Amino acid sequence: MRILIVGAGAIGGYFGGRLLEAGRDVTFLVRPRRAAELAASGLTIHSATGDYRHLRPPTVAADGLSKRFDVVLLSCKAYDLEDAIRSVAPAVGPETVILPLLNGMRHLDLLEQRFGQGTVLGGQCVISAALGEGGHIEHLNDAHFISFGERDGARSQRVTAIEEAFAGTRFESRLSTAILHEMWEKWVLISTLAGITCLMRTNIGDIVATGGADLAIALLDECDEIAREHGFALRAAPRRRNVALLTTPGSAFAASMLRDIERGGPTEADHVLADLLRRGSRPERSPSLLRVAYLHVAAYEARRARLAATAR
Repeated sequence: MRILIVGAGAIGGYFGGRLLEAGRDVTFLVRPRRAAELAASGLTIHSATGDYRHLRPPTVAADGLSKRFDVVLLSCKAYDLEDAIRSVAPAVGPETVILPLLNGMRHLDLLEQRFGQGTVLGGQCVISAALGEGGHIEHLNDAHFISFGERDGARSQRVTAIEEAFAGTRFESRLSTAILHEMWEKWVLISTLAGITCLMRTNIGDIVATGGADLAIALLDECDEIAREHGFALRAAPRRRNVALLTTPGSAFAASMLRDIERGGPTEADHVLADLLRRGSRPERSPSLLRVAYLHVAAYEARRARLAATAR
């Protein structure tokens, strides 16, 4: 099975590196700067579950794509999605399947429009990772998990082939027959976590310490209400986990969106927060913590764009 990993950042680099480690046929589609970085120092993963280094990971640039791949693992940020779609198109043939690991649901619509519904699987990952000094991948927690599947729940030949390819690697994986529900449950959690930590500009422990845990749960309930309207309400076990995560004293947990704001970078607010808000049935001006959280990040984005325009 020939696997193309779109990007070799924290997520793509981690899972692609683990696949390389297990001897799988992997190529990274990367931009020139990352290609030069990988050529100079290799692909390096630092993790409590085991370090790994590949001195010469296989890479290709968008203008060098000439072969079709069996699987395209899409791990880019949402704001890079349209560029990734254009870049990866030459690698997608009639038998290719695309496995996206983005948060939310909007990317499924965009991928379908370009490649057709039958090409796109459902998928999601659970991991905390970041690019550190020298482009090394820092695995920040113990979780490193992918679930994937046909969106209609079928156990098709192509998803069982992916299941076999992922077996025996150092990360955890599961072929899911309820992948859309899992994606919605993660979207609810990510939107809650991003919304509350960006709004408060701090981690869960600080929010709990100041008596704000009830606001986090209120935001969780609002996001869950939207998921319920679409038939994907939080099930009992995920809800218990989410409540515990959002109310743990001393927790350093915060959304990657907050880290994006702190470094002055772009965010996935439109893809994660605004798209969930648009799918809800509440009147636009009704009381909504989700709307306040989104507008807070949108105001940051507006200021960032204004400052960038002024600097030109």
